[in-house]
Amino acid sequence: MHTEGRKKWLIKLKNKYRLVIMNDDTFEEKLSFRLSRLNVFVAIGATAIFLVFATTYIIAFTPLREYIPGYTNLKLNKESYNNLLKIDSLENEVRSRELYFKNLKLILSGQAILDSVAPYSKDTSKKYSNITIIKSKEDSILRKQIENENKYDLSSQDLTIENNNQAQNINASISGFFYFTPLKGIVINGFDASKNHYGIDIAGKKNDVIKSVLNGTVVFSNWTLETGYIIGIQHQHNLISVYKHNSALLKKTGDYVKAGDAIAFIGNSGELSNGPHLHFELWYNGSPVNPKDYITF
Repeated sequence: MHTEGRKKWLIKLKNKYRLVIMNDDTFEEKLSFRLSRLNVFVAIGATAIFLVFATTYIIAFTPLREYIPGYTNLKLNKESYNNLLKIDSLENEVRSRELYFKNLKLILSGQAILDSVAPYSKDTSKKYSNITIIKSKEDSILRKQIENENKYDLSSQDLTIENNNQAQNINASISGFFYFTPLKGIVINGFDASKNHYGIDIAGKKNDVIKSVLNGTVVFSNWTLETGYIIGIQHQHNLISVYKHNSALLKKTGDYVKAGDAIAFIGNSGELSNGPHLHFELWYNGSPVNPKDYITF
């Protein structure tokens, strides 16, 4: 009996039915389909599976997921990290320029120059002792939610680790850096501070790409009469790299670059250049250093 019932059920599934669409006024047949119950079940199942996969794809691989509660933009932490590095470089540049102008005034007045800029004085005219800050329940919930969101985020963990390492190694020598060679070529003129030649000259092929030696922020990208197209990059620990006599610049002031990024093309620009080459300089704490002591060319 059980077998006969199953056979009857299978026969019903395979029985063909005709679905006809007719004109209600003329009874003219417009469309017709031959269907079975099995065909209908298969079509509905396939459609459901397709919708599930389509929804999963949209959530996982398209920007639409940012509009779904619980998801966030993965680029925000990276952009925040890059902005933090730019702000740090800009602060160092502002302090360096402030020290430069102060020393210039002191030299003109015949006084001794300063080694560093004095810290900014705090405004003690305002009293904040009477201000009481009370944490609200909503604030505590929001703080806990954000801490949980960033708990397993690699970008935020890398930022924390790097900041800790920078604080621990703030007095480390620049010899501990891993430098990227700016240009593969022949050193035709070495470092000689006694002749005011504060870098090295590297000859290369036409249209060779100049690359950044370390991660940093472009603090100068322009053309000068003597050195042509020049680009300067601020790195960590008051280290600046300078690239002169380029034929074209690929980065502008304020851009953040990584070690090995293309920043310019080799050239022969400026009055002090007599052939296609790169004049490369390294400045540490405001003093020039010999690049060959740290980089293999």
